[in-house]
Amino acid sequence: MIEFFWPYVFLVLPLPVLLRFFFGRPHGGAEAALRIPHAPEFTPFATGSTSLPPRWRRLVALLAWFLLVGAAANPHWIGEPIELPLKGRDLLLAADLSGSMATEDFQYRDTMIDRLTATKLVAGEFIERRVGDRIGLILFGRQAYLQTPLTFDRTTVRTLLNESAVGLAGKETAIGDAIGLAVKRFQGQNVRDKILILLTDGVNTAGEIAPLKAAELAAAEGLKIYTVGIGADEMIVRSFFGSRRVNPSADLDEATLTAIAEQTGGRYFRARDTAQLEEIYRIIDRLEPVAQDARVYRPLTALFVYPLATALAAVLLVARFPRRRG
Repeated sequence: MIEFFWPYVFLVLPLPVLLRFFFGRPHGGAEAALRIPHAPEFTPFATGSTSLPPRWRRLVALLAWFLLVGAAANPHWIGEPIELPLKGRDLLLAADLSGSMATEDFQYRDTMIDRLTATKLVAGEFIERRVGDRIGLILFGRQAYLQTPLTFDRTTVRTLLNESAVGLAGKETAIGDAIGLAVKRFQGQNVRDKILILLTDGVNTAGEIAPLKAAELAAAEGLKIYTVGIGADEMIVRSFFGSRRVNPSADLDEATLTAIAEQTGGRYFRARDTAQLEEIYRIIDRLEPVAQDARVYRPLTALFVYPLATALAAVLLVARFPRRRG
């Protein structure tokens, strides 16, 4: 839509009528107010031209006046509202792809699913809720690598998480390298809130840096780490000799994960089933709330040049045709 930034300028529109009313119509035959010493030089402009009827001259002059006032009112075209990305947190998700993440000890809608599938379901919904945050994805096994750099494109992050597979980065677990990679990605970035959510089901068995040493570097960088230990405490394993109960999370190093979280100002969570995993991500939502005040930008395009140019054309048109003399 069009909006005039200085609408009060329209108050001068009746000025020509008021001047005519108070000062009257100019008398014909009056001596010219401006004498041109070299009038012959201007003769070509008038040669062969026809006079413009007084009525049309008045209409064109009136149109030019309206256009000039309209231009002075500073018109702008206001475009459709565009929602700006909210200024939130920089948040990295680190997902374990080691071989043990294929253990089917989570239940979802009466179906047993593996740990990585449960992570995709719950973390994917968490990603969708983080409007305004820049989110990145780290996948780690024997090695850690950045799957998605920090971005506002939550759809892409969720898609790449869903495309991950157990063993893609190796069968072992490099927790320290995953933290170290997160620290490296945040180095030199002047952001207030830097968060890493690290999810694993095991113990550090690979990598070049120890988890606690990596946590020390993270704390120095101002990186807060929330660690999530995933895996059931008990599951039934059936074999030729019958059924037996086992602890599928016997290798989970909760002590190290707790120390990492405490050293960086975060928290350690334990997810034994899908419901607990969902609750953990809701708790993180409360601990690190997303920005609530949406900002909307409406592009502005100045339009004053169009009525101004049209008014100039109208004035030149009147000047092109000499006044008809009685």
